[in-house]
Amino acid sequence: MVRALFPGTFDPIHFGHIDIAERASRLFDEVVMAVYDKPLKSLMFTPEERIGLVKEAFKDNPKIKVTGYSGLTVEFARKIEAQVIVRGLRVFSDFEFEFRMALANHRLAPDIEVAALITAEEHTFLSSTTVREIAMLNGDISSMVPPYVEQAFKKKVAEMGDQHTVPNSLRD
Repeated sequence: MVRALFPGTFDPIHFGHIDIAERASRLFDEVVMAVYDKPLKSLMFTPEERIGLVKEAFKDNPKIKVTGYSGLTVEFARKIEAQVIVRGLRVFSDFEFEFRMALANHRLAPDIEVAALITAEEHTFLSSTTVREIAMLNGDISSMVPPYVEQAFKKKVAEMGDQHTVPNSLRD
């Protein structure tokens, strides 16, 4: 059995992530969606909320499991006996970042391979950051995320009230 690990913050999960995971589930016996708990960036949703949203996305796919994790990705891959780490590539700049990460992970764990899947053309513009920015400006994200993620955003933005800040990139 070949187990693949698809790690990320998934803040939020969007159609690009879902596409990569579904395609990976056709290539590998099992895909573990691993939601990282404490990245070095600001997050909209708690780890528990993100895990819940990711679980909802794959509730009908028995080959995809969802869990949270912390620490080094390759150490978590070893812990769950994953042989492959799956990553998605959207644009050229992703390749440079993912290439460096793959080399670093290979140095730490030469027994774990990295498989990079190129995103579907319709998802090349998608990133969690873009989705968050549009949602925080009350924009329409229905073509980017499943309905339950859109609803979670509406609830989260309402809870935050005027306490949230919106990045400059989309409001200027």
